[in-house]
Amino acid sequence: MSKVNPQQIPVVVLAGFLGSGKTTLLNHLLHRSGGTRIGAIVNDFGAIEIDAMAVAGQLGDSTVSLGNGCLCCAVDASELDLYLDKLTRPVNDRHAIDVIVIEASGIAEPQELVRMVLASENPRIVYGGLVEVVDAAEFDATREKHPEVERHLGIADLVVVNKADRVEEAERERVLSVARAAAARAAVVSASYGRVDPELLFDCRPTEERIGQLSFDDMHRHDDSSQPHTGHLHSAYESVAFTSDMPMDPRRLMDFLDRRSDGLYRIKGYVDFGTADVRNRYAVHAVGRFLRFYPEPWPAQEPRLTQLVLIGTDIDTEGLRKQLDACTSDAPHTVDEHSMWGVLRYVQDKEF
Repeated sequence: MSKVNPQQIPVVVLAGFLGSGKTTLLNHLLHRSGGTRIGAIVNDFGAIEIDAMAVAGQLGDSTVSLGNGCLCCAVDASELDLYLDKLTRPVNDRHAIDVIVIEASGIAEPQELVRMVLASENPRIVYGGLVEVVDAAEFDATREKHPEVERHLGIADLVVVNKADRVEEAERERVLSVARAAAARAAVVSASYGRVDPELLFDCRPTEERIGQLSFDDMHRHDDSSQPHTGHLHSAYESVAFTSDMPMDPRRLMDFLDRRSDGLYRIKGYVDFGTADVRNRYAVHAVGRFLRFYPEPWPAQEPRLTQLVLIGTDIDTEGLRKQLDACTSDAPHTVDEHSMWGVLRYVQDKEF
């Protein structure tokens, strides 16, 4: 099996009906990027590109604007690849940006946008999840006018109930409850003025030792229960940091991943399966129901460890730790290709 570079650029699809607050949320991400370099594809529906103008000052040359049309109708996957290629083209052998956000128009079909990203031929990108934004104050009216919002919520990886400041607490909780019921297993958070912690959408503050673009130190910081979280943007979600010096049983881990709990939005890290080919570890990237493994060489002199971070809302942190503990193998053991089949199904064999 050829080596796959795990440092692909996640592409996040940002969707929601007109007026839900997508552009406000994107501008918030740009102001609080924490050093993450963001590229954007902004899709206005109309001849005057208002949304593109709103973010252009933040992005400079790292933006592609598609005016006077709906992205999911105006282009196909091959055309989208042209825009993705422009944003992901390496500069001096390094990626110029860390994450791409596709801000869809208010009438776009998010399922088609996700399909186009997954169908991309660009080996430098990986699907980063569908974020669906809804207006808390207009939630019922939107559902009545656009019944398809139920379907959009059902395929989302993260739902942001925006403009929460415009409704009373009881109404906010009701909307959140309805959104959770419609959103199947997605994480659901409330926000005002689009103020969602960027680290819930993509990985921030890149450092030397990284999982994707987020360091273990950064992620452990969120798992420190001694730190006060009240009033912080990340107070709506929790994280679990898991480390094991025992190899993971591939069948048990795949069973855990296939049955991962509701609201578990992101999983990133490295897995030691104790394979006969001791040269490789497996980087894992999961967002919502999307999952990929990437075999890569162990860094020189680095101990063989499984290190995972899980992020979500309304998750049972202790329960998840116990489930992961139960995924460790009964040492000593040897893992063959047959037992690794469940993992290998999610290996994307792309070189770049």
